[in-house]
Amino acid sequence: MSARHLVIIGNGISGITLARHVRKMDLDTRITVISGESDYFFSRTALMYVFMGHMKFEHTQPYESWFWEKNRIELKKVWVQKVEFSENVLVFDSGEKMAYDILVIATGSKPNKFGWPGQDLEGVQGLYSKQDLELMEKNTNQGVKRAVIVGGGLIGIEMAEMLAYKKIPVTFLVREKGFWDNVLPKEESELVGRHIREHHIDLQLETELKEILSDSKGRVRAVVTSLGEEISCEFVGLTAGVSPNVDFLRNTELKVNRGVKVDAFFQTNIPDVYAIGDCAEFENPPAADRRTIEQVWYTGRMHGETLAHNLCKRPVPYQPGIWFNSAKFLDIEYQTYGTVPPKWDDSELESFYWEHSSGKVCFRMFMNTAGQILGINNFGFRLRHEFFDQAIREKWSGEKVIAKLDKANFDPEFFAPYYMEIQKAFKEQFGGNFQPAKKSFIQKLFGASV
Repeated sequence: MSARHLVIIGNGISGITLARHVRKMDLDTRITVISGESDYFFSRTALMYVFMGHMKFEHTQPYESWFWEKNRIELKKVWVQKVEFSENVLVFDSGEKMAYDILVIATGSKPNKFGWPGQDLEGVQGLYSKQDLELMEKNTNQGVKRAVIVGGGLIGIEMAEMLAYKKIPVTFLVREKGFWDNVLPKEESELVGRHIREHHIDLQLETELKEILSDSKGRVRAVVTSLGEEISCEFVGLTAGVSPNVDFLRNTELKVNRGVKVDAFFQTNIPDVYAIGDCAEFENPPAADRRTIEQVWYTGRMHGETLAHNLCKRPVPYQPGIWFNSAKFLDIEYQTYGTVPPKWDDSELESFYWEHSSGKVCFRMFMNTAGQILGINNFGFRLRHEFFDQAIREKWSGEKVIAKLDKANFDPEFFAPYYMEIQKAFKEQFGGNFQPAKKSFIQKLFGASV
């Protein structure tokens, strides 16, 4: 790959991981990263903390500005208007052109819009990019008596927290019967729903957006719901999911469906053109329990690492390993590992569920009919990633997982040892040849309890 020009469109986690790892393995390749969004790579998940005033935007940048020059990674802040694949040339919105030898598309996602009347009014927006953050700061700066959020995903809950922090009343429209119940089982969904309402957020389930109404100046003044209710508001957040940011690539030689179609090596249908991250769509799922589009931070990083290896060394297929994810529902942390379906057939899966009396902490484990662990959900306390990665890979029995659960405890000694009550509940439901752990002397002395 020596002396060739690698051009990466997108400076998110996928594109920057690729650039860094290629440079580690290849000192000669010219690397250019292109993004019209920002000068430097930043942590997208930290945008909410910038809005709430907990940090400045420059604090979201993991690398100092000198890092790029030192590693000879060229940064170009410009939007790509189109790609002339037959000529190996990018055309920018300025009219300028750039040639490439290898092109990697890492353009991420964009907020979904579903053709709602009024969706382009002033005061209506999604939340994904730096520009979205700046627009949200402008749109909520003054005169917002109520905000309406449409769509019950992770971005929606982030936006609700951001608005609530600034004392802006929020109505949250979710079309499902429970919050995020296309991902979470019923009990977990209800736990999160209760928690949202306890934070004085008006959560309206089984309610969809029908129309957004305008005032005389072209700004949102109200929404109309599928139930016929008109809700006065001055801000509408559209958070009904995201989709690959690939519209500028449609109607070209490149094969594009929802995202850019790639094989297990991230190769597209055009030689020397690849796609990674949120915008990549695998021809076949990379594993039995995985989707063709992976829109998670850690998978984006793995995409970049794998493609860097493949461009510099003998290519290997993408092997994502055990699925995991983490998020935060206001102040309740969430972790998931392995296969955790929202609904299941009792004849095929065994489910163990424990919930703390506070209603804010829970643990669920799925097992197959042979008793082997398939996956877990965890809310309200942290468990160790490496523990469950090993347990699921090695197909531990559920009993073994629960018996060793103290080894998975991420929290310090003085935090409530929830694993003790979980062990007790599991033994009552499934039995087992182990003794539930007992509190240590220190825990008893300082009153740490479940």
